[in-house]
Amino acid sequence: MFERIKRMVIKEFIQVFRDKRMKAIVFITPIMQLMLFGYAVTTDVNNITTAFYDLDKSYESRELARRLESSGYFNIAYFPESRQEIRTLVDRGKVLCAIQINRGFSSDLKRMTPTEVQIIVDGTDSNTATVAMDYASRIVMKYAKKFGADQSVQQVKIQVNTRAWYNPDLRSKNYNVPGVIAIVIMLICLLLTSMAVVREREIGTMEQLMVTPLRPLELMLGKTIPFAIIGFSDVLIVTLVAVFWFDIQIKGSLQILPLATAIYLLSVLGIGLFISTISRTQQQALMATFLFYIPAVLLSGFMFPIENMPQIIQYGTYINPLRYFLVIIRGIFLKGNGVAVLWPQMAALLLLGSLVITLSSLRFRKRMG
Repeated sequence: MFERIKRMVIKEFIQVFRDKRMKAIVFITPIMQLMLFGYAVTTDVNNITTAFYDLDKSYESRELARRLESSGYFNIAYFPESRQEIRTLVDRGKVLCAIQINRGFSSDLKRMTPTEVQIIVDGTDSNTATVAMDYASRIVMKYAKKFGADQSVQQVKIQVNTRAWYNPDLRSKNYNVPGVIAIVIMLICLLLTSMAVVREREIGTMEQLMVTPLRPLELMLGKTIPFAIIGFSDVLIVTLVAVFWFDIQIKGSLQILPLATAIYLLSVLGIGLFISTISRTQQQALMATFLFYIPAVLLSGFMFPIENMPQIIQYGTYINPLRYFLVIIRGIFLKGNGVAVLWPQMAALLLLGSLVITLSSLRFRKRMG
């Protein structure tokens, strides 16, 4: 039995790697995707194109503009001369933020009387607009406090200290890159596995395999084991890139990551095998793969919090293996979590993977019969 599986595994490796382009897809594509998404998928807001409408034209207003630009968050590219010009800049999407300094700004600060600064943001992208407004408000308040303009805060004598646990610098890469690892591995393994049985059927070698002594279980293992090994190799490669290129520290135990990855691959490879058994052509398998993959990413919590989704959609996320692995890999990378904390997600993945593999095996035997 083991000898037959071994021969089948060797045959699959030869078939996968005899094409030079397939080698690039298997090993280079995950790195390219990680580099692309690692830089592109970010919630950090920097260099916000800003218009600064200065009606006061004083040293204090120019100092505020300098502080805004030196913060690194704002790039003051326009100095409009009217409110209509501000409206035009925002309407045409040339600026995300506009700051208006009213007349008397300098004298109000010196007299320690309340003064106003108007912050206008383009709310089309609500997340970016909220972050930009918060940055601008904090810089303006810090500057105003220097002149004692906010007397109420000084009288109350309240000091607020904030701390961000697990990601002290609030770098979005620390949160996104581990998630990208999970997504990239799912895509590669789904594509490889979903094509496995269909390819044999299309090129006419399935009948040859059926007349061999291989049992359906042995054939299924021979088809999935190579892709599991490839999946582990890709995890190792992209993890090294995440650590040494993106400087993402792994705070948890490295011994837990292979175990969690194995459980995750169990369900991903099972889903890929199931897609392969219900597809007649490689085009159908490819379309079915993306039909599953895109909703899996959207409903995993990677881009949108699951808690914000409608209740009925939240129930649907329980059959998504990516949901559980994102919690696991981020827990290992950022929080240093161990099995004592991550066991519910690992148990859910194991249960889901067992069910999918069982269903795929039954469907595979039916197609073989």
